[in-house]
Amino acid sequence: MKGTIALLVLFFLLLLLLPCLVFFGNGSRNSSSENPSVSSSVPSSTILQTSESSAPASAAPQAETGQTTFSVLDKTSGSVQSISQREFLIGTVSTEMSPDSPPEALKAQAVAANTYYLRQQQVHQANPDPSLSGADFSCETGKWLTYADEQQRKDRWGDNYQNYETAVENAVDATIGQTLKIDGQLVDATYFAISSGETENASDLWGGGQSCLVSVASPEDCFDPGFLSTKALSSDEVKTAAESLGCTMDGDPSSWFGETNRSKAGNILTQTLGNQTVKGQDLRFALGLRSANFTWTYENNTFTFTVKGYGHGVGMSQVGAKAMAQSGNSYEEILSWYYPGSSLESV
Repeated sequence: MKGTIALLVLFFLLLLLLPCLVFFGNGSRNSSSENPSVSSSVPSSTILQTSESSAPASAAPQAETGQTTFSVLDKTSGSVQSISQREFLIGTVSTEMSPDSPPEALKAQAVAANTYYLRQQQVHQANPDPSLSGADFSCETGKWLTYADEQQRKDRWGDNYQNYETAVENAVDATIGQTLKIDGQLVDATYFAISSGETENASDLWGGGQSCLVSVASPEDCFDPGFLSTKALSSDEVKTAAESLGCTMDGDPSSWFGETNRSKAGNILTQTLGNQTVKGQDLRFALGLRSANFTWTYENNTFTFTVKGYGHGVGMSQVGAKAMAQSGNSYEEILSWYYPGSSLESV
């Protein structure tokens, strides 16, 4: 009898405890599924998408591994360096555009530079230039031209280094696998600082070029502080510059400049100077002017040159790209505007 009573008591206790065991068991499972740990099997891309980086999730591993290596002749040291694609793009964007520029402008610059130098690599690997000593192209780090290494960036930016470096890295990492193409070929994606209000046709300046290198409006450039510049040169200085181009300069200096042939955008295509006709870009460099869109006056044995814009004028205006970005345009829209007819493609 006592044994029967004990069994009944035990059975009764089990009935009381069973709901509690079920409740705690279910509660423990739900907690685990709603708060997975870092070591759980969550795809890395899912974790990356929740980060604060502006780069897409797929950009991080691509940026780490890179896609190619550039062989670059540094004219400062005379050495040929092997530089990863990512590091080169960070270094070249840093020399081409202020790192505090709008992010979309930096991205546009990164894509244009990536396209341009990949094309240079193709060209010089197919037809090596002896002056490059086997390199794909050249830079001049001592003058902050084309590329600057990490230490140079630190030295130049000082206390702003980390913020500036991060801004450029984000632009490069977001776009490193992208290039501009037209008719299946890499675009000769040239760029420059400031236009005269519209960009130039490559065919006008260089006698040829891809169909996307045509004149487009870039009116915001005219409001940039660097849009207008002046330079005064003595008649002797102008004579020396002209003679370096093969011109013979005689008579009254006020008569040295003859017929001027300009492009639609205003750059001098050809200029009669003394007894010769020279190219506007050649004359620009001989005189040390910021662009070939210039006029001049002569008084008291001095030529005063007034110059519009900065650079050759073909392709993307960097000031224009920044203005478009500030107006809310994406880097894709910026590139589409300055290289019309090209397509943005991922490798």
